[in-house]
Amino acid sequence: MVSEPLHTDISVSHSDWVSAISNVESVCHRAALATFGACVEIELSQVEVSILLSDDESLRALNKKYRGIDKPTNVLSFSNLDDIKTVQFEAIPQLLGDVVIAYETALSEAEQEGKELADHLSHLVVHGILHLLGHDHEYNAEAKLMEALETSTLAELGISDPYSGTELKNQDDGLGAS
Repeated sequence: MVSEPLHTDISVSHSDWVSAISNVESVCHRAALATFGACVEIELSQVEVSILLSDDESLRALNKKYRGIDKPTNVLSFSNLDDIKTVQFEAIPQLLGDVVIAYETALSEAEQEGKELADHLSHLVVHGILHLLGHDHEYNAEAKLMEALETSTLAELGISDPYSGTELKNQDDGLGAS
């Protein structure tokens, strides 16, 4: 029996995700696989990522509790790694962390930017998982690297550069937090 190269535990707590994107779990899984393929050399069968497709109310509560910011955001990442920059996995599956994405904020951003919601969701999954892997956008050099990884990963998925025509975004770029 062949196992999946990466286990993605995808939960939907806000039903509008399923109504808006019929294959929402597949979109998330493809984006997660592409992210790992683009930035780490690991045995993916030994890694698990949890993705929760939620809503603004839940993200607002999480953002307030963990970041002290009382407003919703599009994506939050909660890594199980302790600032490990090089990921080495043993023989048993390791939960890399959790990514939580807000429907209303993601939909609003996609509409404002003229993007398909599924493409924007893919971008948020990629962004969130990069945070789980230790990438950040606090400083300009980190932001450039993270954006380059996002852009190349999305290109592999057939999704255009989300930063095309924009200045480099850093610090609180509206793409959530680590």
